Amino acid sequence: MRAVVVEEFSPVKSVQIREIVSPDCHTREVRVRVAAVGLGFVDGLKVQGLYQTKDPLPFVPGMEFSGTVVETGEGVSQVRVGDRVFGLAKRGALAEEIVVPESGLAVIPSRLSFPQAAAVPVNYLTAAFALTEMAGLRSSETLLVLGAAGGTGTAAIKIAKMIGAHVIAAASTEEKRSLACAEGADLAIDYADEKWREVLKSLTNNRPIDVIFDAVGGEISPIAFRTLGWRGRHLVVGFAAGRIPSLQFNIALLKGASLIGIDSAQIQKWEPEVYMKLMRRIGEWLESGAVKPPPTQIFPLSQFQDAFEAMSSRRAMGKVVVMMRNE
Repeated sequence: MRAVVVEEFSPVKSVQIREIVSPDCHTREVRVRVAAVGLGFVDGLKVQGLYQTKDPLPFVPGMEFSGTVVETGEGVSQVRVGDRVFGLAKRGALAEEIVVPESGLAVIPSRLSFPQAAAVPVNYLTAAFALTEMAGLRSSETLLVLGAAGGTGTAAIKIAKMIGAHVIAAASTEEKRSLACAEGADLAIDYADEKWREVLKSLTNNRPIDVIFDAVGGEISPIAFRTLGWRGRHLVVGFAAGRIPSLQFNIALLKGASLIGIDSAQIQKWEPEVYMKLMRRIGEWLESGAVKPPPTQIFPLSQFQDAFEAMSSRRAMGKVVVMMRNE
């Protein structure tokens, strides 16, 4: 089968599509013919060997996928051959087939296409875990989303609006701010503007922010933390700006505020019951229409390098998805 194979840690432009042997399907495992693969910043870092953990070489990158079940191992009971499924794996998604444990799969809601389903696992799981489990966002509160036009940002907007919160989107271009508002944000600001904090105060009538969903990092994060009110929660989701920021702890002390790390890869490891609960809940939200499907920017497999570049350069609008096949 064809797959994108990382033979040594290097820039994505050095990675090629190779022919490899399809993995065996064992007890409680499922073989999926992959239709679409969602990409995130972590995927780009892993290819270059820059992530905090390194995958064993050689490896097939990609963690989020959607496709059709073509084989089930002994003991599998939740999915059947022919089912449309989506899921999350440690690696291996950028291939024509992937074999994963049954517990890592969910049936695709009927409203979603394969590309939309491939855009769900990390982004919606991250946003749902952050806002509902860790921050306890309430309908009376205001959420500030940094990096609002990205995959996790748009997911956070949708889930926060379903909860009933007031959402302010922060993004660096007019096009991105327009997308964030189209996805449900109530207001949008330009965090590249030196006076963005003053603009934010005017939008909230000097009311402090309750929760920050931060997928950007860099110099913007410490400034954003200062906008929090008493018992505010700053959710650290990622560092799209490229630099990991520092924070003066006395600010947290004065505000009674919390800095909360969110890593979706750790949920299944440490809280598998929460992982399963959230995946079911996300599917129900999408099936009922309570939460809209994600926006996607689609690339064919032959242009997978362009997909990585669009994501790493922060040019992407919504979730970057690679189509392995057309269905």
